[in-house]
Amino acid sequence: MKHHFLDQYSDRDSLVHRLDPRTKFLATLLFILLVSSLPFGAWPAFMLCFGLIAALTLFARLPIGFVLKRSLVIVPFVLLISLFIPFLKGGTIAGSYSIGLWQVSITYSGLEIMTNILIKSWLSILSLIVLTSTTRLPNLLKGLERLRLPRVLTMILSFMYRYLFILADEVMRMQQARDSRSFGPRRWSAIRTTGNMIGTLFIRSYERGERVYQAMVARGFDGQSRTLDRLEFSRLDGYFGAGFGLVLALAAMTNLWY
Repeated sequence: MKHHFLDQYSDRDSLVHRLDPRTKFLATLLFILLVSSLPFGAWPAFMLCFGLIAALTLFARLPIGFVLKRSLVIVPFVLLISLFIPFLKGGTIAGSYSIGLWQVSITYSGLEIMTNILIKSWLSILSLIVLTSTTRLPNLLKGLERLRLPRVLTMILSFMYRYLFILADEVMRMQQARDSRSFGPRRWSAIRTTGNMIGTLFIRSYERGERVYQAMVARGFDGQSRTLDRLEFSRLDGYFGAGFGLVLALAAMTNLWY
């Protein structure tokens, strides 16, 4: 079975795709740092950052629906963290509600903090989507290794990328085998069967990892990953870095002006 939910559009050809992975990673890191440092109410800076990501999305020829749909995945997790802030933060009360015996109040400052967290998280995840959608993950990991990221971390991410699809296939085969045996809707039976599947998947993953490690050692693995692609900076990376940095500096100055 074929899975492509990580770097689905990384094989396309565009100016963004041709950039060195290190350039795109550093640009994304600077973008996230800038967005995280913006205070609430810096709407011109937020709009400028959004326009920058939108322009990169268009230049990379990524489907708008795909980017927006994938970016909304982070919203439930952010809401889970920030949902209680309007009720716990002090300040001017925006509304008061009775829930049984409890009287809860929402403050304007709490709403501002929650909105600020949502905007920053959404912009940050948009930048990460553009990065992963325009860069093959093996090339990105190689770029991170060239940037002196710990080799153990890049190796773990590399194995995750290579064997995540195999584990997904394993789960789908186990589900098909379960359904073919007339898996019923009984609640406790379903919970027990699902628990057995999780345990079986863990054991199979552990055994597969042992076999892969033994095969790598038998082939002389020394802890360093090698690929045929060579990474090198070009003039395009220089132009992109200068333009991207200029826009980020303009966003920071816009925040100071307003």
